This record gives sequence, C-alpha cells and structure tokens, in this order.
Amino acid sequence: MIKLRQFILTIGDIVLAFLALLSALNIRYLNNFNSNILNQHLIPFGIIYFVWIIFFYIFGLYDLKIIGPKGELPKRMLQCFSVCLIVALAFFYLIPFFGITPKTNLLLDIGIFATFIFLWRKLFYALFSSVYRANIAFLGKAPLALSLLNEIKSQPQLGYKLIGFLSEKIALSAQIKKYKISVLVISENIEKNSALAGQLYGCLGLKTTFLSLDKAYEEILGKIPIDFVNQAWFLKNLSENEKSTYDKIKRLTDFIIAVVLIIITSPIWLISAIAIKLDDRGPIFYKQERVGKNRKNFLIFKFRSMVVNAEKKGAVWAEKKDPRVTAVGAVLKKFHIDEFPQMLNVLKGELSLTGPRPERPEFVKQLEKEIPHYHLRHIIKPGFTGWAQTRFIQYARSKEESHEKFQYDLYYIKNRSFLLDLGILLKTFLLFFKTE
Repeated sequence: MIKLRQFILTIGDIVLAFLALLSALNIRYLNNFNSNILNQHLIPFGIIYFVWIIFFYIFGLYDLKIIGPKGELPKRMLQCFSVCLIVALAFFYLIPFFGITPKTNLLLDIGIFATFIFLWRKLFYALFSSVYRANIAFLGKAPLALSLLNEIKSQPQLGYKLIGFLSEKIALSAQIKKYKISVLVISENIEKNSALAGQLYGCLGLKTTFLSLDKAYEEILGKIPIDFVNQAWFLKNLSENEKSTYDKIKRLTDFIIAVVLIIITSPIWLISAIAIKLDDRGPIFYKQERVGKNRKNFLIFKFRSMVVNAEKKGAVWAEKKDPRVTAVGAVLKKFHIDEFPQMLNVLKGELSLTGPRPERPEFVKQLEKEIPHYHLRHIIKPGFTGWAQTRFIQYARSKEESHEKFQYDLYYIKNRSFLLDLGILLKTFLLFFKTE
C-alpha cells in the first residue's frame, strides 16, 4: 500500500518535470517558442530530471511522513533543490555535450518545478489523508495493536482509514462487508485458534488483506516489534543460508566502493589530520573496541573528535553537547567526517557498508540483559551505515533509544537485499545535512 503511493508520487514528479520544462520554455521564448527549441532541451533536461529524482529520494521527498503537516517538507525541499541546482550547473557547464548552457531557462525551470513539486505533495497529502484511503481494522486488543493503531491515526498520509477493533462475538464476514475493510490486522495466533482460522478462511473471497500484527507493524512502520515476536518467529524469518551468495557479492562490492571513497575523500582526510594536529597536538586517529559479527571484537577507526583520554573514567553514553568534544572535533562530527576512517575497517572486512551499527562491548553486555533478542544483531556483519540511521535514529544514547534502534536493525537483518542496501547508501548522503 505504501509502496504504491510512493510509486504514484514518483510518476507525478516525472510528469510535472516535463510540464515545468514546457512552461519555462514558453515563458522564456514566448511567441518564438517552437519544436526545435523543445527538442534541443528535451534530452539534456531529461537526464537532469533523472538525477534529480534520485536526490528527491535521498532527501526524503518520497517519505510519507515528510509530506505531512508536521513534516519538514519546506526545509527538505530547500536543501534538495539547492543541491539539484548545483548538479545541473555542473552538468551543463562542465559537460557541454549538448550545445546549451542555460542560465535563465534553468532558473525558470527549477523555480517552476519546485513550485509544482510542493503543490503536488500538498494535493497528494489531501487526497490520501481524506479521500483515497483503505479501510483498516484490528482483531484482538493486544498492547502492540493499540500502539500501531495510534501510529496510523497520527499519520493520515499513509492512506488508511481507521475503523477500529472488530468484535469477536459477531461474524467476521458480516463486519468486513459492513465496513468495507481492505486490511485486517490480526493480533491472535490463528494456528492455535481453529475457530478464528475457520472464520477467516470463509472471508477469502471478500478481497481483504489479512496481516498478522508483526507483519503489519513491519510493513507500515519499517521495523520489527521485538517485544511481540518469539523464538518461532526468528526460526521462520532469519534463515542465513539463503543469504550466502548475497553476502559474497556484497563483500566484493564493499571493498570496491571503499577504495573509491577513500580516493575521492583523500583531500578531506589530509585537511582533517592537519586540523586535529594543529588543534591540540594529540593523535589524529582514535581506535575504539566494538562488537562485530558472531560477537568477535575489533577496533574501529575514527578521526579523533574528543580530548585525549576522554574516557579515562570508563565508557559512557555520548551526549548531544558533549563537553569532551574539541573545537575541530565538533566540526568533524557535525559533518560526520570523523566516521570516514571506518572505510579502513570496510577494507579489512570487519565492517560492511550497510548493516547494524556496531556497539561497544560494555554497552552490548548491558543491552543484552535489558532488550529481548539483542544478541541477534551480531549474526551479520555490522555496517558503516544502516537502516536505523536512514530512519533518522543516528546515535542511541540510552536503553530506550537502543531498543527503538534494534527494531530497525532487525528489519534490515530480515529484509536485507541489494536494493535495500542501495537505498540506505543513497539516503546516507542526507546525514551530511543533519546536525547532531
């Protein structure tokens, strides 16, 4: 359901892109506009639009939360279109292959296109928060069902019309027909309730989608409810043998991309090293023990952002405004440059580009006692970035935040694929525009 809405949003963007071009050229050339001018601009602007759509994804313009009234759509659009303008200027002026170097045309186009995109998202929100909605109902008042119900209620842009809880004392088929239910979320264990299974079996012809509570939670919120799932769920959903080919190809891809990134960012490494040395004469790199795959510890590399001997009293959670951070370190952390040396860990095979972020042994020992199934984070290789980071949970600073983050990590472990990895890597670019 959510993917369908995102697809509709994307198709609308593509249509509006070429409408914006047509409008810009009509305004620019007025009565002199003709098919030759359109043809001259069509292919190069088509290429630019393709790149822009990728940046739309990176900046979250297809995230349904962002387009809501409480989202940060204007801010994201300003960031996104600023980058899009720079990319377009570089394309036209550094690669003058198409024989045009538009200035007025490009500014007109991007202004009109940005206006169209903003209005389209406002219209999209209005349509899918009030008109084109799927009726969703719940069966069984489990605590997690109430949590999911409240999430759906607070996010009308997801496109669901909340019916509420169905009665178990009235025939399900009658209730489904009465309320025209498209999605029914089931809290109870059908395998242990033959009477309920029989009723649901009788409703198969009603074109209703039946989802278990954990599956609905996963599809709608993009995370796994760890307090709800049991050992049987893990045995059914986490079969690592199926991922062996994927893991081998991913390792090769990690190595190649890490080499390329180190070469591209090498000037930043040099500048950072000089700045750290000039700041307090201390060491450039900082090595910290982390827990890797199969609970094997390794040393992670970072540019040092804190004072020397910052943890002489022992490991503590990092704070948002940590007094131990140096002046240079604050800049490095703000733009996430302190993380760059972790590419060395990727080359060594201790980290993957994508995966659950590795935690420190002291915190892992504590969290494994407090969070159910937490040790399962270590059945795959940790990552430089991960699904939790793209959901805007960057650093867990408490048990509660680690609990929330683990639900996203578990979603990644279950659903990891090359397509999901690509999406995570693209969205990681957005982190350079976010501050701690």
